[in-house]
Amino acid sequence: MNDFLNTREIPVDAADADSNKAFGILSYLSLLFLIPLLAAKDSVFAKFHANQGLVLFLTGLALNVVTGIIGGIFGALHLGWLAGIIGSLVNLVMIAFVVVGIINAAQGKAKELPLIGQIHIIDSENKQN
Repeated sequence: MNDFLNTREIPVDAADADSNKAFGILSYLSLLFLIPLLAAKDSVFAKFHANQGLVLFLTGLALNVVTGIIGGIFGALHLGWLAGIIGSLVNLVMIAFVVVGIINAAQGKAKELPLIGQIHIIDSENKQN
């Protein structure tokens, strides 16, 4: 389990992290990842967490679509209960990722989420945009 949570951490300025922790935390609450992009666009820390929140949001969206399709198939096979279990497990994993991201942001760390954190849609490590 420790290896699972041992992901890459990028170095960030401590003052940047301290002054933008709230934006980092907001990044993991669904579409609120947009707030740091608008309000703290010069912060490497805020942009890093906005990227992680965006990737988490898109992953959750994709998994819910897949779970819905599986639920429809299983429902037709009278196995709707199994689809319910799968959907619940997917939601628990997504909640766990939200918690990990919020903890990292609250601690002032720019640490990637397990499994999906290596995906970079928003360039946060390069200050030149």
